[in-house]
Amino acid sequence: MGAAGPLTSADYEALARRRLEPAVWDFIAGGAGDERTLAANPAVFDQVRLRPRVLTGMGAPATGTEILGRTWPVPLGVAPMAYHTLAHPDGEVATARGAGRAGALVVSSFASRTFADIAAAASGPLWLQVYCFRDRDTTRGLVEHAERAGFEALVLTVDAPHLGRRLRDLRNDFRLPTGVVPANLVGGGFSSPSGHARTEFDPSLDWSVVDWLRSISSLPVLVKGILTASDARSALAAGVDGILVSNHGGRQLDRAPATLEVLPEIAHAVAGAVPLLLDGGVRRGTDVLAALALGADAVLLGRPVLHGLAVSGEHGVQHVLGLVAEELADAMTLTGTAALADAGPDLLRLPGLPDTPPATPRRPTRTRRPGGGGDERPTGDLRRDDLHGSVSDPVLDTMNFLNEITHRYPGAISFAPGRPYAGFFETEQIFTHLRRYLDHLAEGGASPDEIRSALFQYGPTAGQIRELIADSLRADEGTDVPAESVVVTVGAQEAMLLAVRALIAGPEDVLLVSSPCYVGITGAARLFDIVPTAVEETAGGFRCADLEAAILAERARGRRPRAFYVVPDHSNPSGTTMPLEQRKELLDLAARHGILILEDSPYRAVSPGRQLPTLKSLDRGRHVVHLGSLSKTLFPGARVGYVVADQVVVGADGSTGLLADELTRIKSMVTVNTSPLSQAVVAGMLLAAGGRTSEFNAGTAAYYGDAMRATLRELDRCFPPKEREALGIRWNEPSGGFFLAVDVPFVADNAALEACAEEYGVIWTPMSYFYPQGGGERSLRLSVSYLTHSSIAEGVERLADFIRSRADGRP
Repeated sequence: MGAAGPLTSADYEALARRRLEPAVWDFIAGGAGDERTLAANPAVFDQVRLRPRVLTGMGAPATGTEILGRTWPVPLGVAPMAYHTLAHPDGEVATARGAGRAGALVVSSFASRTFADIAAAASGPLWLQVYCFRDRDTTRGLVEHAERAGFEALVLTVDAPHLGRRLRDLRNDFRLPTGVVPANLVGGGFSSPSGHARTEFDPSLDWSVVDWLRSISSLPVLVKGILTASDARSALAAGVDGILVSNHGGRQLDRAPATLEVLPEIAHAVAGAVPLLLDGGVRRGTDVLAALALGADAVLLGRPVLHGLAVSGEHGVQHVLGLVAEELADAMTLTGTAALADAGPDLLRLPGLPDTPPATPRRPTRTRRPGGGGDERPTGDLRRDDLHGSVSDPVLDTMNFLNEITHRYPGAISFAPGRPYAGFFETEQIFTHLRRYLDHLAEGGASPDEIRSALFQYGPTAGQIRELIADSLRADEGTDVPAESVVVTVGAQEAMLLAVRALIAGPEDVLLVSSPCYVGITGAARLFDIVPTAVEETAGGFRCADLEAAILAERARGRRPRAFYVVPDHSNPSGTTMPLEQRKELLDLAARHGILILEDSPYRAVSPGRQLPTLKSLDRGRHVVHLGSLSKTLFPGARVGYVVADQVVVGADGSTGLLADELTRIKSMVTVNTSPLSQAVVAGMLLAAGGRTSEFNAGTAAYYGDAMRATLRELDRCFPPKEREALGIRWNEPSGGFFLAVDVPFVADNAALEACAEEYGVIWTPMSYFYPQGGGERSLRLSVSYLTHSSIAEGVERLADFIRSRADGRP
């Protein structure tokens, strides 16, 4: 090697081969059978041709990525390999020191240093590679040991019911040298790795092992050894938290495909649902970029790490990883790839790979950046790929599709819109309410100039009717908060947007949502590239135990749960209401775990009967941020909402203020202020009711209660109990609000909705719209608020005919 020392992973490989005993080298370097798969892994990478792009003006590339809530400086970790002390006496401890913060170090079950020693040396995330032994207690002990040491994930190896037929080891009759042992396993019989595997590995595993691992650990579970799209889909169905495309370094089934070959089809099947990683044949930074372009989120480096370890211990590991990271940054610069998310299939050429991206890419890709050259058209037209990913997100398309169906079939009876009944509004009322507010200002001593300004000027960002809203909360809900803690917003949707933006500060922060949930919160999160964590409701509604489990699971992933969004009263979409004891338990949980509750409760004042206390009215520790809307209760077209944020915020200099002040700062850059004219009309309505919106809405609530009861009666009439049971149809019975959920014996998707609208003249909403992480495919939501009783009767009858037709198998 020249004076400069090793400059590539190949240089390290050559040096390591000279330093290691031949049998040890064969154990590390060898593969299964004729080693066709071993050779194919790097060979496929060698066929990749990258497309350069020039004059991009992009500057230094951004190589950081987020995996399981942890930010990796480069999308490069260390693959699991057994017995690092074969390469260096310090073994995995030196590897952990050398890996630094590059990415996850996946530690083998057969590590030759203890988990505690490895953890003490590591500065980045540690994951445990899990082999499932016949003796499940052995596996349980490994997992518990790793979890106590601070490991952050489990990587279940699924391609090794026994070790592959490795001819080099058989010819050498390979045995572990004296002193090289699995430091975290007890017992004997380890000297022959293949012999031990044949007697101890459990060959009868199926996908239920994922649930078993979850039952013994709160850590996220990834699976390693996926090589087909069908197995990837099975992994997703089993609920894994990540997938590792791997052929075990060519050491299991010879003639299995190279990992890069199958990556595109697996990426297409996974579609971004979980992190997707790859190992096998990665030797250069250009290999990393190719894997990212074909759908991987990160790669794991295997044998080159051991080569570096053998050559110069932790410094060799550090240098090998540094060389690959440097090569990656160089390749990104020369291909005009400013960030990892910009790497798509159009970046490279590979035999057998189409020149254009797949129809459903793993993540939105941008094929050109401003000033980036390429096939720019001379017009100002845009490609959707060049816009923020939210514009193509299905969450943001759901309501658009409903509106399209409604306009396409104007004669259909629609149970879709969750809006107030139009018969309650009279045009002249607007002027009466406006005049009442103007009189209120005059009675308070405002001059004509001040009154004119209150209507025609922008007004304060935090709102000019904060005091009236605070008075109303005190009179109506028993919620006593200062007016300074209220921010008047453009509907409750802006309140959600402000709260999410303020509270979710970085990639490690977590927004939890009760699922199914209102699409407005998931849509707001998507605008900020935030993926909410769903806390699934049971048939009986939300349970605090499920929220606590989700909080603990996120913390185990190294993330910080910050806020939980819930609609406790007559929720949208399911119509469920949280019992009083559950509300108190939720507040206790929030205090115990240091999270905030985002309470959204727009249906209380328009529901019949005495309502349970709001979470905010029960809040004694400022754990609740209350999101309010005056659309359902007073005036939908005014688009006036509010947020109550009385939490104290402490600055770096020790100064204090309210969370409401921080939300106001954000609002000043979003909507500047809420329409003074809208605020004036709403204020007049609050004044007319003495702040008691529940009394103002007494007739409205009675109407909606009658509409809900009418809908339930019609469902009972159209589906007698025996038929209901035979068809598998169920629905809940909300005590108020606008919505109820109906379970049906078919997939209630957009295609079914369109067929129902066209052939039966009735429209509903698929419940799947409201499940952020999947679910609700055989349920639909009915809104009862907008229809007359006669329309409800006719609509339910049409719906019943449609459900029967689908249950009978008719198209």
